Amino acid sequence: MTRDTKSVELPTGVSLSYVEQGDASGVPLLLLHGVTDSWRSFELVLPHLPNSIRAFALTQRGHGDSSRPAAGYRFKDFSSDVAAFMDAVGIDAAVVAGHSMGSVIAQRFAIDKPDRVRQLVLIDSFAVMRGNPGVREIWDFVSSTPGDSVDEAFVREFQQSTLAQPVPPEFFEAVVRESLKVPLSVWRAVFQGFLEEDNSDELSKIKNPTLIVWGDQDTFCTRSDQQTLTDAIRDSRLIVYHGAGHAPHWEEPERFARDLNEFIRS
Repeated sequence: MTRDTKSVELPTGVSLSYVEQGDASGVPLLLLHGVTDSWRSFELVLPHLPNSIRAFALTQRGHGDSSRPAAGYRFKDFSSDVAAFMDAVGIDAAVVAGHSMGSVIAQRFAIDKPDRVRQLVLIDSFAVMRGNPGVREIWDFVSSTPGDSVDEAFVREFQQSTLAQPVPPEFFEAVVRESLKVPLSVWRAVFQGFLEEDNSDELSKIKNPTLIVWGDQDTFCTRSDQQTLTDAIRDSRLIVYHGAGHAPHWEEPERFARDLNEFIRS
């Protein structure tokens, strides 16, 4: 399905590309992708969402076809973009769903702007990234690689490492193409933030109803991460996708859309 990509310029001058679907009067849903991905991270999910959900799949700064500012790649910067995007499209509060990096941005947004979050969805989320060996391994590579162009073989290996089950080949190729758009300078800035920032001491501030989705074959986010999140966020519920990897919404998009819709309706 071909989708029309829109773009909005924020007051900071950053432009974000996005796709939108659903009834204009429906429940607003913001979908935040993981590192080096784009709105296309949710491309397999969108067809399974009902028209009663007004879904916005964003491409965050530095990624895809959005702006690439020289600085501003900390969680607070991404979170501020979410607030500014909501202002730009006229949304007071939304269900905020994030995957991987996007889930930590969603955590930050719920901590900073609780009144703007109706419900929170964390997909294969980190409790803390700082000591994560997978994050450190990628940082070691991108910080020691000269230039500003990322190697395609590295991107393919990185994206493949997130999977435990097959995804449509054309979708995987689209994911690789999107990741190749991200310059190494953005990889470095984002991963430096991952290793220096930590939301874990503030997770208990999240009071919004929260759905936590985790694939038990995830090689980046641990079961311990999920326990920390569910313990800290009082109104939270964990769903485990047995056999799924770091991107269960890629591997089981129809099931994820169903679980998401049921959570929103609840």
